Amino acid sequence: MTTLPKGFRGDMANGFNPQDAADLASEDQAHIARRQRLLGPGYRLFYKSPVQISRAKGVFLYDKHGNEYLDAYNNVVSLGHAHPRVVAAIRRQLETLCTHTRYMQEPLLDYAEALIGTFGGELGRNGCAMFTCSGSEANDLALRVARYYTGKTGVIVTSEAYHGNSGAVAAISPSLGKKSALDPYLRTVAAPDSYRLPVAEIGRRMAEDVARQIADLERHGGGLAAFIVDSVFSSDGLYTDPTDVLVPVAEVVRKAGGLFIADEVQSGFGRTGTHLWGHARHKVEPDIVTLGKPMGNGYPVAGLVVRPDLVAEFGATMRYFNTFGGNSVAVAAAQAVLDSIRDEGLMENAAKVGGEILDGLRALQKKYEFVGDVRGAGLYFAVELVKDRDRKVPDMDRALAAVNALRDRRILISATGADAHILKIRPPLVFTSANAARLLEGVDAALRAVQV
Repeated sequence: MTTLPKGFRGDMANGFNPQDAADLASEDQAHIARRQRLLGPGYRLFYKSPVQISRAKGVFLYDKHGNEYLDAYNNVVSLGHAHPRVVAAIRRQLETLCTHTRYMQEPLLDYAEALIGTFGGELGRNGCAMFTCSGSEANDLALRVARYYTGKTGVIVTSEAYHGNSGAVAAISPSLGKKSALDPYLRTVAAPDSYRLPVAEIGRRMAEDVARQIADLERHGGGLAAFIVDSVFSSDGLYTDPTDVLVPVAEVVRKAGGLFIADEVQSGFGRTGTHLWGHARHKVEPDIVTLGKPMGNGYPVAGLVVRPDLVAEFGATMRYFNTFGGNSVAVAAAQAVLDSIRDEGLMENAAKVGGEILDGLRALQKKYEFVGDVRGAGLYFAVELVKDRDRKVPDMDRALAAVNALRDRRILISATGADAHILKIRPPLVFTSANAARLLEGVDAALRAVQV
């Protein structure tokens, strides 16, 4: 079993360590050396032995030798790689027009109307859509709106949250590591760890934790602008249940004058199988919803849906504009994604195939003592590896070995959690029962390989 070298961060447990380059083929060593020279050290590769990819189709990636890899991780192309309807929409629109939102365009309004119509409550009745290029930009904009509207500065997130990589949202993303500077007005609360906490107490505990952090912000003079949350707590370790956690938190947040922001970059667009939006599983109504990755199935489009009163003065005085956000091609891609989820029954497929995978993973939990917990909803799963079940001590080394054992079997997943000891499995929404069977067979083989 591989042990992480000193100084190699846990959040890169699925990452390539340059110290291992000597074990690679000479042509791969040359490629990596050139990559480091041209791109610098900030660009990192996945896996102990990096994967070279030349093309992709559906749920499969292919290297230059034609070897096939099952993609059980990529939620950017949540409809699968090169989805025909999305490709056709992008090509058709690019041949016709690609311009920004300062010209009148009916498709832009049609998509905004369709998108807003998918939400419940006040957002569904009266919400406004604002478009960006990435989830980072969407969260950055939501943060600006919240601080402007409330006149306060404080933000609360979960302890291993990731909300983007712009300066403002990297500063509210603890998962970026101990050397990534955090906003002095940021406070964190523990994620709803259903593996270690009494399930019936999680919602109350989280609300009390949020209340304590609000009191601390008020004591230091910043007050609470917003609580921002990914409702499946992806970076914290993926806690999909219970789903009664966020309503009491929202009550505490609003009582303090703050806004509740639902970050749907990970949990949205049908990922959880039963609801189009992750926050809807918790029956909570956000003030702002941010959108990203899967919105254009690989084409860069993102945005937010917000209560109109929150942006009335902001929009009048700040005049928000994004050159590429909501451009003609981006809207065509986004419309094709939304239509495909509906017309191809992809949310229902996520529930069906996801149920098969969840059952299979739970069977493996019974088989392997070091699998402490299995969690999931729709097509999003966590397999938590521990050194022993009684103490529930994270086993990062075994997780690293398992991720790479799967890669060697040409099945791609990743890892998550503060200790990167949780296998993160996140297949495209077009995954079939046959794909699920191959995935489960591979996970079984990988766990067997790291058993000793």
